[in-house]
Amino acid sequence: MKATAAQSLGRCYAMDDQAVDNRETHLVRADLPARAHPGLGMAGSGLNRAAELRGDTAAMRAALSDTNTRILPMWQGRFLFVAEGSVPDPALGQGLASVPPDHSVLNGAEEPAVFLGLSNGHHVFAQDVCGWVPDDTLDPQARLAQDRIYDATLPAGSFFADLRGQMMALDARAAELAATARGVLGWHRSHRFCAACGAPSIPEDMGWRRGCAACGTSHFPRTDPCVIMMVVRDNAALLGRSPHWPEQMFSCLAGFMEPGETVEAAVRREVFEETGIRVGEVRPVASQPWPFPASLMLGCVAVAQSDEITVDPVEIEEALWVSRERLLRIFAGRDDVIRTPRAGAIAGWLMREWLADTLIPRQKF
Repeated sequence: MKATAAQSLGRCYAMDDQAVDNRETHLVRADLPARAHPGLGMAGSGLNRAAELRGDTAAMRAALSDTNTRILPMWQGRFLFVAEGSVPDPALGQGLASVPPDHSVLNGAEEPAVFLGLSNGHHVFAQDVCGWVPDDTLDPQARLAQDRIYDATLPAGSFFADLRGQMMALDARAAELAATARGVLGWHRSHRFCAACGAPSIPEDMGWRRGCAACGTSHFPRTDPCVIMMVVRDNAALLGRSPHWPEQMFSCLAGFMEPGETVEAAVRREVFEETGIRVGEVRPVASQPWPFPASLMLGCVAVAQSDEITVDPVEIEEALWVSRERLLRIFAGRDDVIRTPRAGAIAGWLMREWLADTLIPRQKF
C-alpha cells in the first residue's frame, strides 16, 4: 500500500551511531539508503563540518601543515577533477582531486583557505587560486573557453572544469564538498567590503565569517532561498524558458523567495506572476544547494487550478503545458522543440519523479 505524502514527509530520522563515534555525525532516513534522492546532484552526504574547530588556531595551523590534509583549489570558478576511472579518494569521494598544502598552485591564492570539515579522518579545505597561471602558451580567453584545463603542474591526469558539467561524475561526499566550497569561496570574492561602513573586511573563523576592523561588524556566508516547482494539472506539467537560456532549453518555473513569505506563498506568487496560472495545493519534496552563485533550491510540486497561460515577457519568454507522453519523448531525446533536461539539477529530477509518480500519490491530483 502506497504511503500518503504526509506520511512520507513525516517519517522520523535516525542517528547513525557509528558516524557519531567517528565524529562524522549525520542524519539518515530510517527507511532509505544514505542518498535519499538518486539522480539529484549535491543532495548532501552528512559531511562533518566540525564547526568547533574553526576557532582553534593551533589545530588549524597543524592541519595546514599536514601532508594528509586535502585542499580543493578553485580557479576561475572551476574545480579540480580526477581522470575518469580513478580510484575514489577516501576523504573526498569519487571525482574530486585535491592538492597538498605545499603545492605550487596554492601560490595563486589571495586569501586563506576555508575549512570545509572532517571527512574519513582527514581535514579538508578549499582555496581560491584565482592568481594561478597555467604553464602553457594559450591566450587567457582561449583557455577559459576550453571545457577542461590540464597543466603539467597539476596532479597527474587531473583537470580544472566547471562544477555543473562534472556534477554527475561526483558521488554524494564529493558533491557536498564542492558545493560548499563553491558557495563559500564565491561569497568571499563578492563580499570583500563591509556592508555597514564600506571598509575592507577580512576572513575569520577559517573562512566562515568576515570581520570589519573599522566598525566591528561581522558578516556571514549568504544563501538565497529559491522555490522551483513542478506545476501539474491532470496529465500535464507546466514548463517555461527565460530569454537568455540556450535554444530548446525549458525547465520548471522558479523564483527567489521574498522577505516574509512562506515557501507555499512564494510558489503561488511566482507561478502567477510568470504565467497567470493560479495554484492551489503546494507540497515541498526536496532541496538542492545550487552555488551559482548562492542559491538553495526548494523543490515543490504544485497543483494548478487553471490552465490558460498568460506569459509576463519581463519574467519569461515562453511557457507551455507538456503531457506525460511528450515529457517521456523529451527525456528520450526525441522532441524537436525541447531538449533533455540537465542531469543532476533539481528541475530534471522533479520531472523524472513526476513521470514515475513518486512526488506524491497521483490520485491527489
